[in-house]
Amino acid sequence: MASVELRGLTKHYGPNAVVDNISLMIDHGSLVCLLGPSGCGKTTTLRLIAGFVEPTGGEIRVGERLVSSTSQSLPPERRNMSMIFQSYALWPHMTVAENIMYGLKLRKIDSATIKKKLDSILSTTRLGVLADRYPGELSGGQQQRVALARALIVEPETLLLDEPLSNLDANLREEMRFEIRRLHDEYRYTTVYVTHDQSEAMTTSDVIAVMNAGKIEQAGSPEEIYDRPRSEFVARFIGMSNVVKGKALDAGTVQFSGMPLKVVGGPLKTGEETAVSIRQQHITLSAQEPAAKNGNAIAGKVVRQVFLGSNRDYMVEVADGTQLRVITAANESVPPGSTVWLHLPPERCRALMG
Repeated sequence: MASVELRGLTKHYGPNAVVDNISLMIDHGSLVCLLGPSGCGKTTTLRLIAGFVEPTGGEIRVGERLVSSTSQSLPPERRNMSMIFQSYALWPHMTVAENIMYGLKLRKIDSATIKKKLDSILSTTRLGVLADRYPGELSGGQQQRVALARALIVEPETLLLDEPLSNLDANLREEMRFEIRRLHDEYRYTTVYVTHDQSEAMTTSDVIAVMNAGKIEQAGSPEEIYDRPRSEFVARFIGMSNVVKGKALDAGTVQFSGMPLKVVGGPLKTGEETAVSIRQQHITLSAQEPAAKNGNAIAGKVVRQVFLGSNRDYMVEVADGTQLRVITAANESVPPGSTVWLHLPPERCRALMG
């Protein structure tokens, strides 16, 4: 087991920087998700770590070893890494057991050790009863567990996963998120997990690195990324926050739609255009005008209301035309066209730095 460090890692294809000077420390035994939309550079970063692609600039270190730079690059087979692809890539003519122990046979491990390791991994991944079946006889979730078992049994220093759940249906994806986290807690391999799915990243990871246009916009724990986004991109991508804009009146106040909005996350520079994020579920909606016309309360008109079973989803337009999405309890029904008051708690209004 070893840490993985990216230092100024860059990959150009022609004039385009697909990975643009990123630096990231992945501590040994941790699971880091590279999260972002299609085309943000996350899969190319994973392929650079695996050794399938050589960098244009920067370097990759695994523990004390330099595995990639512009002057030298270890081939994939010498990096002691296991990679799981979207397609699982199981051998269709081999049984579950044969697929799992294939890597050990290539390494010419003795048969007694192979049997011991196979029995252990079959038990841990709950595949024992399926050991003699072929991939074509398995469900998508079972095939995914076989791919995980095959990757884990060779005891890699680093485990790489490239959108491993994208081919599963919604229910299986949710189940396998917890399974991947359970197996990580069991083995504690240093793991890099690529996904575009926020729920996968929040469920599985110790650290989320949000990528955009080849750069890491922010890296931190799931709680930090969700509760304290630093940029407008991160705020919108993680949890789809409302983002409002206005001029800073002082270090902790923004002028928004004709009212002073108290915020956290500063200090702000007076007069600067500032973006502020606030999540839909943190806004309180009321049909009654508050007794005190301050404290981040603002009037608006309901332009949409949708009943979603456990809650209601509102779109409310305020005086300057900005529309705010608000999630309330299901029993709070206010029809479109109604005037309402929104309370935006100051501690939930976060000024964004970029």
